[in-house]
Parts: sequence; C-alpha cells; structure tokens
Amino acid sequence: MPLLWLIAIGRAQMEVGVVERGAQLLLSSGSPYQPNPHAVPDFNPYLPGMSLFGIPHALFGDSVFTSARVWSLLGFLAAVIAAVRVSAKSGAGVPANCARVTGVLWLIACPVVALPLAIGGVDPPVVALICLTLAYSQRGHAGRAGLVLGVAAALKGTAWPALPVVIAVLAVRHGRRAALRCAAAASGIAVLAVLPALLRDSGAFYENAILYPFGLSDTKSSAESPLLGHLIVSVVPNGEAVTMALILLSAVGLGMSLLVRPPRNTVAAANRLALGLGLIIMLSPATRVGYAIYPLILLTWPRFAVGLSRGTRPCLRDHPERTTVSG
Repeated sequence: MPLLWLIAIGRAQMEVGVVERGAQLLLSSGSPYQPNPHAVPDFNPYLPGMSLFGIPHALFGDSVFTSARVWSLLGFLAAVIAAVRVSAKSGAGVPANCARVTGVLWLIACPVVALPLAIGGVDPPVVALICLTLAYSQRGHAGRAGLVLGVAAALKGTAWPALPVVIAVLAVRHGRRAALRCAAAASGIAVLAVLPALLRDSGAFYENAILYPFGLSDTKSSAESPLLGHLIVSVVPNGEAVTMALILLSAVGLGMSLLVRPPRNTVAAANRLALGLGLIIMLSPATRVGYAIYPLILLTWPRFAVGLSRGTRPCLRDHPERTTVSG
C-alpha cells in the first residue's frame, strides 16, 4: 500500500528517476550513462542491467504499472519465491516447514527491507538474487548459481564480492569443476551486460559507474551517511586514498580467508560475504545506512534456507492426541 500511494501522488526517491532515465538513454543511445555528468541527478551509479527495470516506463510512459519501483519489487519477489522453492526439500510447491516460511515473511516485513521496497530502492532485487544464488549453491546447481549471480552482478557492483565466496564454497562442497562452471556463467553474463555500454562510451561508464559510487568524482555523491569511511574523508588528509587503501586491504583479507579457510556450507559463505560487504559499506566514502539490507539478509536468510531444506513437517497436520471420536 505505501508503494502504491507514493506512485499515485507522484513521489519517488531519486534512484527511481535515475533508473528510468537510464532506460531512456539505453534505448536512444545504446548506453544508460550520460556523458560528462555534473549534477547529482545526472549520474547513474548502477551497472547497465539495472536500467531494464525502467524499460516499461521508457516505452509506455508514466503510470502505476510502468514505474521502475514496481518492476524492482516484482524482481525481488520473484527471486525470493524462487529461493524458497529451491531451498525447500521437495524442490517445488509449498515448502514443508511452514514456520520457516513465516520467518522469511517476517524478514521481508523488517523495516530495513520493507522501506526500500516501498520507496523504490534498488538493492532488494540484488540481495534477493544473491540469496537465490546461495540456494542453488546449497543444492549443488553450480551452473544455475552462476547464471543468477551473473544477473545480480549486471545490476549493481555490490553483487561482485559474492563471486569469489560462492566459488569457494562450491569448490569445497562440489569440486573444482562445479566452481569453474559457476565462475564462467557468472562472469559471462556480467561481461555481456557491461561490455556494450563500456564500448559505447568508456569515459561515461567510468565516470558514472566507477568514480561516482566510490565518492571519487568531482561531484560528491548524495550518499553520505556518517559511517567510518565518510568520517575518514571528512577529517583525515587524503581521506579518499586512505579509505580506498582500507577497502583494498579488506578485500585482500577476505580473499586470503577464502584460500586459507574456505566456507564449507552456505551459512558460512553468507557470513563471510556479509562481513566483506559490511566492511566495504563501513569504509566507503559514499555510502548509506540503507545498505545494511545486505548484511541483514545475508546473516538471516541462509539460516531460514537450511531450515527449509531440512524441514519435514507439513504446514497443517493432524494431532492424534487431540482427535476426538463422536457418536
């Protein structure tokens, strides 16, 4: 209801307009990025796949059903439903353990998740696709996991840290060939999505999708939550270089941990990914508190997924001890 009300009164956060304008540019020029952007609304910090959510608006104009936030919500729900089905023991139909499904619904209703869904945030479909990737990894479907992760990586750079983590857990659980299948599928999808825009205008891609999200552009990002990275930039000389060095050290540390002590199940993999993304979010000079949706979902969803895969109780069952015989 809040989503429909906001659409009806014409209120939207800036990300919605960015996605819809990116779709218009993609259809007209072949690239979703505006060359030489100056003002904050001119920048498109997302990867080309994100603009697909704005295609209905670009083709059919402004309406409730063409809004990018509606299609983003549908993408999120589709990925969550698919993840629940994949994680369920039967692999289809209603999952066996109803309590676990209820837990997933409560997770979606959490304000950290529900708020971006209502106002048109772009992160929910990305993190939902990562959850679907973990579900396929848990089942040993390396190729499908790679395809889904590639789609997520084509939407936003926040999905890229998931690639080495998923490869590591697949290598431990299902062997090197499974890990290579996943890596090839994910990298192929992501490259196919990014390469046309990169070839069309590499300068615009670099300015919009690389410099601006990290706060390294001449135009400062509006994402300035008072987290550690922003504070370092504010008070430390050459703060941008310091934060980039800290992020690089965090990435190296995460990579080393995957080699020395790789995760052996999807819960451990999600924990490792939540730690890595949490460090990036904390240390990035341009970040938002709303990015907390990533560690929150990653720390909770895989535990629900494990319960779904082990669940044996039906949602409704007879209790012989409560049965009475009349007559």
